[in-house]
Amino acid sequence: MSTPTKETPKTPSTSAADYIKHDLLMDCVHCGLCLSDCPTYAENGNEADSPRGRIYLMRSLVEGRAEATPSLVEHLDLCLGCRGCETACPSGVQYGQLIEQTRNYLHDNYERPPQKRLVTKLVEMFFPYPNRMEFALAPVRILRRTKVLLLLRKLGIMQKFGELNDMEQLLPPLPPMQTRLKFAEDWPAQKEELARVGMITGCVMQVMQSDVNVATAKVLSRAGCRVIAPKTQGCCGALHAHVGNMDQARLFARQNIVVFEEWEKQNGPLDAIVINAAGCGAALKEYYHWFEGDPEWEKRAEAFAHKVRDVSEFLAQEPYVNRLEELMEKNAAGMHSLGRVTYHDACHLAHGQSIREQPRELLALLEKYVPNMVIVPLSESELCCGSAGSYNITQPKIAMQLLNRKLDHVEESGADVVVTGNPGCMMQIRLGTLKRDLPIEVLHPVELLDRATA
Repeated sequence: MSTPTKETPKTPSTSAADYIKHDLLMDCVHCGLCLSDCPTYAENGNEADSPRGRIYLMRSLVEGRAEATPSLVEHLDLCLGCRGCETACPSGVQYGQLIEQTRNYLHDNYERPPQKRLVTKLVEMFFPYPNRMEFALAPVRILRRTKVLLLLRKLGIMQKFGELNDMEQLLPPLPPMQTRLKFAEDWPAQKEELARVGMITGCVMQVMQSDVNVATAKVLSRAGCRVIAPKTQGCCGALHAHVGNMDQARLFARQNIVVFEEWEKQNGPLDAIVINAAGCGAALKEYYHWFEGDPEWEKRAEAFAHKVRDVSEFLAQEPYVNRLEELMEKNAAGMHSLGRVTYHDACHLAHGQSIREQPRELLALLEKYVPNMVIVPLSESELCCGSAGSYNITQPKIAMQLLNRKLDHVEESGADVVVTGNPGCMMQIRLGTLKRDLPIEVLHPVELLDRATA
């Protein structure tokens, strides 16, 4: 298989106008309808920390009226990239593209303080590479299994480490390494094969939530899909795009495009490429934006992106949902009672992909068959929980403010289970339940579907 090689980096331009599209900035009419949907503005009320204010700062950079000072950059860095403003905007401003372009410019042309550079570098070095992440997490596994961490927490020692303690608690129960290594590349469809789908296994998902990957493959198989998950695929590139390192993000994108192109050349077309992580799905669906004007890769990226489907988006379609309902009729009655279930909209699912109804339709179907399951509403369900890729690591203070706001609404709902379709949101909300000592389960929709159809 031909794999893209690392390119010699080009000498970066020092002009913001070469990175940030001025015409996209001019779509903003400064009406302010986005303000109430912006999490950072909702928290501090600062105009410079609103989408409208940030667009003004971007324009100032592009038009040469301002330079990238620490103060200006901090306002841009505080943006979660949740894209709630896109949902609210009547003018169709493509804010997601604008903040990505701006961060690419800052990555290439602005020197952040050493501590911030170190944190970003560590995220880039470890998170996109499952083997490295497993190695880095090995001490945590050992300390948990030997109950040393539990003892340190009981003695109040871990709590003194502040953010380090939060980062450890952010990690879900870590599965054994064999779970990831044994994940099959080819899962046959149960009964009649209705479709062949590729599956993106991700990087964080493989290591920290491999049980969600297994549940995804099982549910797709039961729904009548043959599932192809090539081991040669890699990180989607979203984490690098979020910090502005677009050269590396494009390298990851090329690798994934080639992997699935090669499989289809040898075996025939796939009906879809399925992803169970909202942030990754938004990036995969927008690959062609990353290659605009590239004569070799733009059309290939567009063909790939048009096949990408979130797992809830895909399974909510007929005939797959019909297959699942048949299995629920037979099996769901044996599930333990779930109680009150609420749904949190992952930002990059609701705002980045406009997927809101499909997960709720699947939950409503579960409610029909699962004993004592009752769906309850969640206030501000579309407001970011503070996870936002690596945001809860790079901006822990405001991330924790947003988490507390989210947990207040979760407690008000009286939910026993919170369901959401993104690994970052799952880890962030689970951290909140641990900090408040709440007996609430945090699950991905496919985990419930797996239980109800097994």
